[in-house]
Amino acid sequence: MYRTDNVIITEHRLLSALQAVLPPHVSPLAVIGSEGPIFHVRAGQHHLLAKWVGRASLRDVREVLSVRPRPDIIVGSALSLAARQEASRHGTGWVDESGAAEIVTGTILVSRTGRAVTKAPAPARWTPVVASVAEALLCGVKPTTSATSEATGHSVSSTAYALFVLADLGLLSADTPRGPRSGRQVADPGRLLAEYAEAAPLLRLEAELRCGVVWREPTLMLAHFAELMDEQGTTWAATGSLASLVLAPYLTDVGEGEVYVDGETVPALINIAGRARLEPMEGGRLVLRPFPTNASRRLAVDVDGIKVAPWPRVYADLRLVGVRGEEAAEHLREIVSA
Repeated sequence: MYRTDNVIITEHRLLSALQAVLPPHVSPLAVIGSEGPIFHVRAGQHHLLAKWVGRASLRDVREVLSVRPRPDIIVGSALSLAARQEASRHGTGWVDESGAAEIVTGTILVSRTGRAVTKAPAPARWTPVVASVAEALLCGVKPTTSATSEATGHSVSSTAYALFVLADLGLLSADTPRGPRSGRQVADPGRLLAEYAEAAPLLRLEAELRCGVVWREPTLMLAHFAELMDEQGTTWAATGSLASLVLAPYLTDVGEGEVYVDGETVPALINIAGRARLEPMEGGRLVLRPFPTNASRRLAVDVDGIKVAPWPRVYADLRLVGVRGEEAAEHLREIVSA
C-alpha cells in the first residue's frame, strides 16, 4: 500500500516518542499497520492502538475519546495539562514529545514528567497584525480588506497582507481567486480558533506589572477598577479568568487576574496603576499588561460596566491558566457558539 511522506514522518515521530518513555524490556517496538492517524503498534508482547494527535488541547482529546475504537495511547507533539488529565480520567495512556507520559496497560506501567519546555517562538508567519485580523474574523467581522481594516485599525495594505497569509495557511477560502466577485470565507472556524489560540499568547509583549488588591470579591474589585480607569479616560479590558467571570462564569476560584491597558512599557504600566490607586507589589494578584493587538483594544465589549477583551482573546488567555482555565475556555466557547 502506498504511504505518503506525511504518514512516514508521523509514524517515525510516534515511534520515537514511545521509544523515549517505554522501559528497555518493552521490545520489539514497531508499527504493524496504520489507518490515517491511527497506528497499530507492537510493543513487546502487547498490541496497542495508538493515535497521533499533534498539538492537542482538552477539546481535541475529548473528540478522540468520543470515537470508537478508542485508542490505548494518545501520542502528540504537545498535550496540554487538561488534555493529559482528560486522557488519564478515561483510562487512556498518553505520551508527548517533551518526554512526559502516563501509560498503564497490561504489564506496562509508565509515569514520566518530561523535561521543562521553554517558551516557543510564534508559529511561522503569525505576527501581531495577523493575530489581530484573525481575532476580528473570529468575532464575526467580514473577511474583506475594508471591513477588517476598519475593525482593527490597521492600514489597508497590512490588512490585505494578513488576509493573504491566513488564506495561504488554508484558514480562509475564496469562491474565485481574483476579481470583483471573489470573496473570502473562514474555511474552518474551529481550526482558525485553534491556530490563533496557539499563536496569540506567544505574541504578547513581555511587559507586565503586578499589583496588590483585595481579592475576596474579584468582580467588585474589577468594578471599582473600572470606575477609576473610566474617570481617567484610560482604555482597558479584562481578560482571562477575570473576563470569564463576566462572559461565561465557570471558575469558582480565581488565583490571579489580568487586565490589558494602553501602556507598552513597565513605567507606563506603573503610571496607569498610580491613576487607578493600585500599589505595585511583587506577587500581586492583579496583573496589568499591554494590549497585545489592535483588535483586542478596539473590539473589547462592555458587559454591565465591565470592559472585557474580545472572546477569542479571552479564550486564548484562559488556556494559559492550567487545567481549570482550559475547561473554562471550552465553556466560554460553548456559550459563544450557542
